[in-house]
Amino acid sequence: MPQDKEKAILKITQEMIRRGGYNGFSFRNIAAAVGIKSSSVHYHYPTKEDLAVAAAQNYTNEFIDNLGEPADIVAQGGNPIESYVDAFRNVVLNKSGMCLCGVLAAEADNLPERVVAELNVFFEKNVEWLKNAYTAIGNTNNIEAKAVQTLSSLQGALVVANAGGNIEKFNLSVAHILDDTTGNS
Repeated sequence: MPQDKEKAILKITQEMIRRGGYNGFSFRNIAAAVGIKSSSVHYHYPTKEDLAVAAAQNYTNEFIDNLGEPADIVAQGGNPIESYVDAFRNVVLNKSGMCLCGVLAAEADNLPERVVAELNVFFEKNVEWLKNAYTAIGNTNNIEAKAVQTLSSLQGALVVANAGGNIEKFNLSVAHILDDTTGNS
């Protein structure tokens, strides 16, 4: 299968998971959306678990890569925490559903172990990125707790915004994060 078809499979899988969770996608639905046979999906991803793991890995890598390096953001005059908040805000603005790993984390008790392990990678990489971001802006007091709280707040803000269908609810939910980075708290 050409690489573009494989990317399309992962993209469609991610969209379906973000809107319906682990049970919100099937090989048949993905194949139809991509324009291939479901056997082609099974060829590359023999099981639903394999496909969910690959989708979570891809999502995690793209998310972290798109953020860039916190020190580079600061060097360019930006605030990496604002960039991080904007990454989540764009999910709401683009009506993309929820964070893929946030949706799956809500189902963690009922997911295969390999999928849960991949979710943990997402959250660990995000906490590490946030610790680096807070360090880059010189805000190192209780850095681990601050990073976990920021990630948790943004995941919750996505839930609130999606339930209310309103970006203002997201903005209200995350205002304390930005206040903490600008000294307005």
